[in-house]
Amino acid sequence: MAAALGDDDVRRRLADVPGWDIVDGKLHRSFRFPDFSAAFGFMTRVALAAEKLDHHPDWANSWGTVTIDIVSHAAKGITDACFELAATCSRLAAPSEA
Repeated sequence: MAAALGDDDVRRRLADVPGWDIVDGKLHRSFRFPDFSAAFGFMTRVALAAEKLDHHPDWANSWGTVTIDIVSHAAKGITDACFELAATCSRLAAPSEA
């Protein structure tokens, strides 16, 4: 199991994932899309990538908005894999995010 990163490492690594913040000890970001279909398509792409990484987000969808929280429950904190998934989410949203 990967170890949780320290607070200083997490704050430093936030620069690698623009738009993400730390909320309640988790990487957090909301993505906005033009409609439900675009938001759901994004969630589908993220789900497939998360499965490959074996690291799954906590998320919610409301019409054209997808809110994502990422943390390792096993490590009880934010890990390198959390940052990898956050970067993947940002990359997958880039072409269609409004």
